[in-house]
Amino acid sequence: MQVSEAVAARRSVRGFLDKAVAPELLRELAIKAARAATGGNIQPWHIDIVQGAPMAELKAIMADKLERREKEKPGYDIYPREMTDAAKARTFGVGEALYRHLGIPREDKAARLQWFARNFQFFGAPASYFCTVDRRMGPPQWADCGMYLQNLMLLAVEAGLATCPQECWAMYPETVERFLGTPPERMLFCGVAIGYEDPAEPANRMRADRAAEAEWLTVL
Repeated sequence: MQVSEAVAARRSVRGFLDKAVAPELLRELAIKAARAATGGNIQPWHIDIVQGAPMAELKAIMADKLERREKEKPGYDIYPREMTDAAKARTFGVGEALYRHLGIPREDKAARLQWFARNFQFFGAPASYFCTVDRRMGPPQWADCGMYLQNLMLLAVEAGLATCPQECWAMYPETVERFLGTPPERMLFCGVAIGYEDPAEPANRMRADRAAEAEWLTVL
């Protein structure tokens, strides 16, 4: 597969088959992704792979928390507190596009909340990666983590797998960090659900658009 093909094919998948991913493949992808660019070779990422019985345990923990409506202080602001009108429009637009594919109208708040809760079941994925980073690291090192995760997701495409990067886990940092045994000097950045795409899932028919290049590209 050409790199350009993997870039074009990668998207956030929100429905996975009940089919395990070989543990050795999960490990191989994690190691290969570490060739990501990183300023000063700091390599700030730490990756935990969750699969099998631990994955089932975490899903059960989260199902119980959501049933009890328990909340935690988020680890960081997932979206900026102040967004431009263009950014707001894009965020709103992708959400509405998803719910159209699902057939959930805007006024059905209960159904939308029920769908959102599937995030914390990894949309049925059999495995996941969690990325944590030292709390002393700054924005450049967080960018390095993003480059690692992009490598990981493109390598997954090459391997015939699908992924969904999930910043939503920042809403439950205490639970995830405790489950992973994360030391106090590190904090949770995000999770990445990984598995085999379920082609029958309506949500997987959606593909988010991208802004026209005139909005973000300048050539001097």
